[in-house]
Amino acid sequence: MVDSHTHLDACGARTREAVVEVLDRATAAGIDRVVTVADDLPSARWVAEASTWDPRVFGAVALHPTRTAAFDDEQRDELAKLAEHPRVVAIGETGLDYYWDYSPPAAQQDAFRWHIELSKRVGKALMIHDRDAHDDILSILDAEGAPSTVVFHCFSGDLDFARACVERGFVLSFAGPVTFKNSAALREAAEWVPEDRILVETDAPFLTPHPFRGRPNEPYAANYTLRAIATLRGVDLGVLGASVTRNAERVFGLRDVAWS
Repeated sequence: MVDSHTHLDACGARTREAVVEVLDRATAAGIDRVVTVADDLPSARWVAEASTWDPRVFGAVALHPTRTAAFDDEQRDELAKLAEHPRVVAIGETGLDYYWDYSPPAAQQDAFRWHIELSKRVGKALMIHDRDAHDDILSILDAEGAPSTVVFHCFSGDLDFARACVERGFVLSFAGPVTFKNSAALREAAEWVPEDRILVETDAPFLTPHPFRGRPNEPYAANYTLRAIATLRGVDLGVLGASVTRNAERVFGLRDVAWS
């Protein structure tokens, strides 16, 4: 299976050797590929480089919405160049975050629109960070015209919001919180989402799934989230794992990404 959203650098895997160690642990648990995601410009540079260190690593680049208070043309130009990297498979994570007060909503919305346009320009999936901003996220996507592939990373909505996303053709990626028993609305959404619209991620080192909640996360733990969703849906673990893998390969075009 593919961990569709992780942060290898934030996991402490900043060198080639450390990345290989993390991926070896993941592979032993059945997680054979990861998309490592940037949240600022230095991280985006690192992601593009790290994606060339091991064939199991792919990248996503963007400026996280909480970092968009000062998003100038020089940063935009560099991100646009990094987005063209052959092993960068998504533009993310971008979107809106109204929980933290690090960037004004207007600045976040402007940056989000720019990332939407970049996703369409380079023809790569848009990976969305959505925290306390469901309505504005959908409104901007509707107004701007969503890219052909949109992924809601660490989906945090309820069944109604899941339906609104799926109706628009979007893909929902579930992380550790779906394993928490107090996440009833989220678990209901994970049980309902169509088989061809579901991804699984860790968002490591954050959001560690049960039974390791509270400890640092790593890509191998995507296995526990997959198991929880399979139980919720009443389906065989292997069948769901195969579906999630096919979805990740389609969404990110992984089979078309060359390794040299």
